Amino acid sequence: MPAGMKPLEKFLKKQTTALTRAGGFGEKATGTGASRRRASLSRVVPFFRETSPESGPAREVFSPDTEEAPCWPSATADIRSPSLSSDEQSSEASLDTSWTPLPADTPDNLALALLDSVAGKRYGNCTETLLDDFMLTHPIFLASDRFQQVLLQQFGVEGSAGEGWPIWDGAERKQAVLSVAFRFLDTYRELLQEEGERSNSFPKELYLCAVQELSQFPELVEDVLKLQRWTEILQCPSEEDKEIRKKQVRPLFRHFRRIDACLQPREAFRGSDEIFCRVYTPDHSYVTIRSRLSCRVGEILALVREKLQYSEDQPTQPGNLLLVAVTSAGEKAAFRPSDEAVFTTLGVNTHLFACEPSELESLLPLPEEIHWSPGDSKLHDMSAEEVATQLVVFDWELFSCVHEVEFVCYVFHGEQARWRPLNLELVLQRCSEVQHWVATEILQCQSLPKRVQLLRKFIKIAALCKQQQDLLSFLAVVLGLDNPAVSRLRLTWEGLPGKFRKQFQQFESIADPSRNHKSYRDLMGSLRPPLIPFTPLLLKDLTFLHESCKSFHGELVNFEKMHKVAEMVRSIRRYRSSQLALDAEPSPSHLQTKAYIRQLQVIDNQNLLFEMSCKLEPKDMLPPTLFPVCLSRATADFVYNTQTAGNG
Repeated sequence: MPAGMKPLEKFLKKQTTALTRAGGFGEKATGTGASRRRASLSRVVPFFRETSPESGPAREVFSPDTEEAPCWPSATADIRSPSLSSDEQSSEASLDTSWTPLPADTPDNLALALLDSVAGKRYGNCTETLLDDFMLTHPIFLASDRFQQVLLQQFGVEGSAGEGWPIWDGAERKQAVLSVAFRFLDTYRELLQEEGERSNSFPKELYLCAVQELSQFPELVEDVLKLQRWTEILQCPSEEDKEIRKKQVRPLFRHFRRIDACLQPREAFRGSDEIFCRVYTPDHSYVTIRSRLSCRVGEILALVREKLQYSEDQPTQPGNLLLVAVTSAGEKAAFRPSDEAVFTTLGVNTHLFACEPSELESLLPLPEEIHWSPGDSKLHDMSAEEVATQLVVFDWELFSCVHEVEFVCYVFHGEQARWRPLNLELVLQRCSEVQHWVATEILQCQSLPKRVQLLRKFIKIAALCKQQQDLLSFLAVVLGLDNPAVSRLRLTWEGLPGKFRKQFQQFESIADPSRNHKSYRDLMGSLRPPLIPFTPLLLKDLTFLHESCKSFHGELVNFEKMHKVAEMVRSIRRYRSSQLALDAEPSPSHLQTKAYIRQLQVIDNQNLLFEMSCKLEPKDMLPPTLFPVCLSRATADFVYNTQTAGNG
């Protein structure tokens, strides 16, 4: 297993290996299959069960040796989204009975088929679904730059659209092109604004073409005005705006814990945003650099090298440096000079080191940064209601910052994506952080009665998060209580009242991964927006869909698969279709609670957590089972085995 690989990556790797053995997926040699998965270093989820045996092994959709056009399975049957509950699947099937997927074709011809559908004025539910499918998934099979070229070419085409395509009049064709262009600009607006002149060249060129056609097609006047507005929206920021933005250094979770910064509402990160970051040397001294989030590793090392040249602590000039991520457990992962946007991929207590190749093996993690005295936890003085409210508010801010396309980029493109999934990676980091926070708080508490109180408080916090439909923090807290270092505390669990034991049993059944997480999916099907899903499971489902069914057969695109991917992304859109509104009135100490929740100090070294657990309740005090009576035997065995494998 490569150094630095996290539980989610281990899960994804296991699933990929199984599917490869079954011959269940494949990609074009030059397509998405050739790109390496983005090397996120977040410890996202401590365990995930592989594909349920009930679903059977992944099968070969078609033989790569056949010369006939492929016939992919029915979208509503064979590649049904595992993210949906049974109720959602039934609803989806009833809505899509009249929808006919596009046949397998080349990317350019699929774009022409989309224009044909729009130009033919079949703009009902079917065409709307087709248009949305194409917008959400075209980066998988058709680069945005190429898609823009196709639209520009088709805007200037007169008469027939080509062999096999109906002939529409010029106005209909041009209006169809503009409708699709507006949908593209609207879908990717925030991401295009970051790119400046590169993204603005497309609406500018289309605007100039449309202006020239106004004399012949006066009905385009409203579209021309709309194009002009888009050029203004996407135009490069002024020098004054650039200077203002340069002065705004955005804080990540663990960069210079400034109270004033963490209390501000979270905004979506862009690759051009700048942050401060410490880069350590092998002797644990450090230099502080200011860098863009999207900065390449080579540029980061250049900044570090420049700082080290003027450092009094550096006896010699730095030579050929490597940038290495070192976790609190001592795992190391070296980055390539071409890697980009590595800051958001770091785990909770993972730090960046710059060293020469000969020093790589000698790198040691930093000492634990938490120095609390026994019984000094701030959580004892906070109400469960206020803590849960702040968890939900922060999770909603983070989840709202994630652009829909980030899910597609994370799974299908990895580090080759045009747009980096920066905000999605921060959500995954937050999930890991909350899990380890639960274990850290309990294991830092030396007093048995206070540990029991904390256990009750965390169960109540989980209940409140579930009540407010924040399943991210709800499951993160439950999984934190399922940590082997916590679940082995027999005396602590025995002090828990029966009411709380029963309640935790119910929560643990929702986290049960059996039958492809059926309990969780049924719960999701019963909720209405707004809600915050357990994001890692969404990525698991997208990954399964991606790797269990081919995207390409030669040059032909499996558009039924694209439809299923778009369905999953639309589910995320539904979760955020209304704004979160909490009725709770802030307490006098809510600012302190808010700052605490947004600056969680955690220990993510599982070996250290287990050592702390054994000091609280030594092994000779334990009964034969290592797990509390409220945990089911099957789940306890599963958690223990997967945690042991992950630490091995």
